[in-house]
Amino acid sequence: MKQVFALIIVLFSILSCSKTDETLDDKTSKTASKKVEFGFTYADFNVVHDTIKKGDTFGTILQKQNIGNKKVYDIIEKVKDTFDVRIMRFDKPYTLLRSRHKKNELQVFIYQPNALNYYVIDLRDTTVTAYKKTRPIKIKQRTIGGLLKGSLSETLESARVEGALASRISKIFAWSIDFFKLKKGDRFALTFTERYINDTIYDGVDSLQAAFFEYKGKIIYAFPFAQNPSSDKVEYYDEDGKTLKNFFLKTPIKFSRISSRFTSNRFHPVQHTWKAHKGTDYAAPYGTPITTTAAGVVEQTGFTTGNGNFVKVKHNSTYSTQYLHMSRILVRRGQHVIQGQVIGRVGSTGLATGPHVCYRFWKNGVQVDALKLKLPNGEPMNSSSKKRFLKQIEPLKRELDSVANL
Repeated sequence: MKQVFALIIVLFSILSCSKTDETLDDKTSKTASKKVEFGFTYADFNVVHDTIKKGDTFGTILQKQNIGNKKVYDIIEKVKDTFDVRIMRFDKPYTLLRSRHKKNELQVFIYQPNALNYYVIDLRDTTVTAYKKTRPIKIKQRTIGGLLKGSLSETLESARVEGALASRISKIFAWSIDFFKLKKGDRFALTFTERYINDTIYDGVDSLQAAFFEYKGKIIYAFPFAQNPSSDKVEYYDEDGKTLKNFFLKTPIKFSRISSRFTSNRFHPVQHTWKAHKGTDYAAPYGTPITTTAAGVVEQTGFTTGNGNFVKVKHNSTYSTQYLHMSRILVRRGQHVIQGQVIGRVGSTGLATGPHVCYRFWKNGVQVDALKLKLPNGEPMNSSSKKRFLKQIEPLKRELDSVANL
């Protein structure tokens, strides 16, 4: 009798567990049925998510799967015009959609080279098909502003803005602002657009719509504008329609610091004597790109004991610039260079105690302090475009001013 009673308890436990498992399976199935990605309903497949491992290829991944009577080589040949299997890279995600029956046959292979695009290899029919899809992108506009919390990069990071925007901003304001001199507490405001994949996945900054920075007590605006509406050429102008692009860039190196200024009397750290320093030193790590601050022709390149490796550029009959202590020279004498072109790399050749570039400036054959010089501006906006420009920037400027409490 005891044995019969024990048997009843065991049978009841088994039935209870089966019912519980069935309930859980049903719940999982219902949850899975709601998941649709890459155009497929996951509930219809046995889904495997993985990433490309070291040594993986499209072929080795497929060889581990049940692909029926299909041959890997034939599949690669059929899809090569759409999907070049050589583009697959380490650590990139892929998804396998396999049949739900016991054969667990691979039906679809999906590879994602980036967050925006994906490739689908459909093996369900006798004719293998492949196609590339791009997820929908939504552009959203955002405005931030207030007081700088440190460097521009640090301020953008604290606002959860893509760091690459700092480099873009530095190029736009390169003729107007020396970013080494921006201070914590200076006012700023930025209006920009950001890309979102499927309306949810952040994909970085798309474009800068408007900006201003407080620099040496003055507010400097930047607004993009195409004077020719049918052209893609966009320049940046201030609130009065004056171009931000000047004849000379402010500095030959981005995001560095001034380690020594132009002066008539400085204690030389190597020669240990007091003498004039007719240039501005910008300290930066070895190998940092040095750019010419204006277009011109390379007048001299070479090496001297004091200057180390140097380049001198003649811009016109009035102005010339020189760049000293390079680790490498990347241009030759007589070569035409454009504004912002990399002409060498930071080093410490010649009489130097550490890596930096000594930037020297000539006006009418006389060395002058580039930081105090009033330099010529670029081309102004034509009068026919100005009315359209002022109307276009009005709401943008109002938005900038409001977030920074101007």
